[in-house]
Amino acid sequence: MADSQQMANAIRALAMDAVQQAKSGHPGAPMGMADMAVALWGRHLRHNPAHPQWANRDRFVLSNGHGSMLIYALLHLTGYDLPMQELKDFRQLHSKTAGHPEWGLTPGVETTTGPLGQGIANAVGMALGEKLLAAEFNRPGHEVVDHHTYAFLGDGCLMEGISHEACALAGAWKLNKLIALYDDNGISIDGQVAPWYVDDVALRFAAYQWAVIGPIDGHDVDAVDRAIASARQSATQPTLIICKTHIGKGSPNRQGTAKAHGEPLGAEEIALTREKLDWPHPPFEIPAGVYADWDAKAAGGQAEGQWDAAFAAYAAAHPELAAEFTRRMAGELPRSFAQVAVDAAVAAHDKAETVASRKASQITLETFTAALPELLGGSADLTGSNLTNTSSTPALRVDQAGGVVRDDQGRIGRHINYGVREFGMAAIMNGVALHGGHIPYGGTFLTFSDYSRNAIRMAALMRQRVIHVFTHDSIGLGEDGPTHQSIEHAASLRLIPGLDVWRPADTAETAIAWACALQSRDRPTALLLSRQNLPYLPKRDLGDISRGAYVLSEPADAGLKRKAQAVIIATGSEVHLALAAQLLLAARKIAVRVVSMPSTSAFDRQDAKYKKAVLPAGLPRIAVEMGVTDYWWKYGCAAVVGIDRYGESAPAPALFDFFGFTPSNVADTVRAALRRRA
Repeated sequence: MADSQQMANAIRALAMDAVQQAKSGHPGAPMGMADMAVALWGRHLRHNPAHPQWANRDRFVLSNGHGSMLIYALLHLTGYDLPMQELKDFRQLHSKTAGHPEWGLTPGVETTTGPLGQGIANAVGMALGEKLLAAEFNRPGHEVVDHHTYAFLGDGCLMEGISHEACALAGAWKLNKLIALYDDNGISIDGQVAPWYVDDVALRFAAYQWAVIGPIDGHDVDAVDRAIASARQSATQPTLIICKTHIGKGSPNRQGTAKAHGEPLGAEEIALTREKLDWPHPPFEIPAGVYADWDAKAAGGQAEGQWDAAFAAYAAAHPELAAEFTRRMAGELPRSFAQVAVDAAVAAHDKAETVASRKASQITLETFTAALPELLGGSADLTGSNLTNTSSTPALRVDQAGGVVRDDQGRIGRHINYGVREFGMAAIMNGVALHGGHIPYGGTFLTFSDYSRNAIRMAALMRQRVIHVFTHDSIGLGEDGPTHQSIEHAASLRLIPGLDVWRPADTAETAIAWACALQSRDRPTALLLSRQNLPYLPKRDLGDISRGAYVLSEPADAGLKRKAQAVIIATGSEVHLALAAQLLLAARKIAVRVVSMPSTSAFDRQDAKYKKAVLPAGLPRIAVEMGVTDYWWKYGCAAVVGIDRYGESAPAPALFDFFGFTPSNVADTVRAALRRRA
């Protein structure tokens, strides 16, 4: 029989040794959660170290990611491809054991955690993904989607407001296969949390419609085991298990203190801890018997093998469903999608409709949600404004028994009412994407991207295909005033590495922006869309729009058969102003090229030859965008028509005149730039 105490002490030893060698880190949390980990990883977690991406594995999220040595120790001990040298290289350059767990770096890490609260929100998204895939793909006698999502979390995660947003939704969705274990040690960096954290956590989660177990002794492996077993029986509720623990468990002088939280224990204290734990082994040395107790390779291989056999039977009975499930879990779009995307763009071009780009987005989504069943939409209580719903995406609803409701056509919900929870929505979408099987998108006003910004950053860091629909993208929203009018938001989002930002100018650009977002498997996308109607822009072809910027109009298109003297660069709702200004300038015999630049990030990835062809050297460049001007100087602009102050509350046309977003002001700005060069 496995020695649970020795298994836990192996984690404690590895945690304190790795942090000591790195001269930085957080030994206290993994030492305190070690017994919880033995109960979960040693007795319940279904996973296969030889195949970390097995589709029906249980998901484990270490939301309190500063305790990263817990998961690194677990991955090493259970048999993942994480050799001891990687633990010795904890927090060192290019090691697989970064200071906080990183998805895509360490085999077995399901999500990047560190910003507290986002891990539990990701776990909610993973559990939602499991529930929806099960409702869509499982058939009587064939439960091919059937796994749990587990999360460890601490006081810091619960103090962050995002935990409220996400956990409330988990209760509303009755995510009964979500089990969270709360490391209730009462300590944070500043010391005992009691003076500033007085929440009754049990009542709080009961109010979310969670089942709550405990408090229990988090150092009693059998008690934690029983709690998990009970939680796994829940039919309609997610479960929170409150585990009372001691941070730095086993350290004679640091246990239960803030000194155990975020610094090495020190050589002397480690020696004392080894003695107290009866762990006489040298640093980074694990006895063979402890390795044997932890080894999960055989059990994992058996579990996956059983699932493979079950899936083979499923494929025999339901070959089309099996093929579709396999495609979606692989993150591959249908082979037909490329043509669907082309057809959508061509249709937009042929119709040449004058609509707001938010409406253009919905028109595109009507086509794409019909073609892509994996598209899972939603909105943060602004569906009627964001226009993220379509005829193919009924609202997600869950009945009292916990089942996903089907509409009168037998379809499950594919559009989520997230409520006023922008940050929670963004982090849950990250979890949905990480789980696999869906491509999530969600909408809110662009100005509220501030609420969800850190989750957007995490999507970029993890290279996840998550799509943010940000409408009401400028002062063009009008009367709601400066609290709702985006000024700095487009520029600030463009600064996030790995995030594609699109601000399309008409229906065709919007269709292509959506297609690019869906085809970008390794990056999230933000679509910035107008409230106000935008005219369709005449264009020769659609071929270069996906490159982020293209020549929309030459001087000849404005009736002037001569070479361009300047280039106007514009995005989104301002492109038609650039075309109107081009005509005004042509009347004065000033030849101007107009470049539409719907995506600076996509354009920046183009080769030098293409960039030079679009923005020739030697011609003054004038950028036009309803936002801060600073971003545009990177393109060597001679002038920028923008706005470097907050807006006003007034009808949009009055604001455009007041702030100078008129064809005449753009034309005057071009003329002034040319005079300065004369």
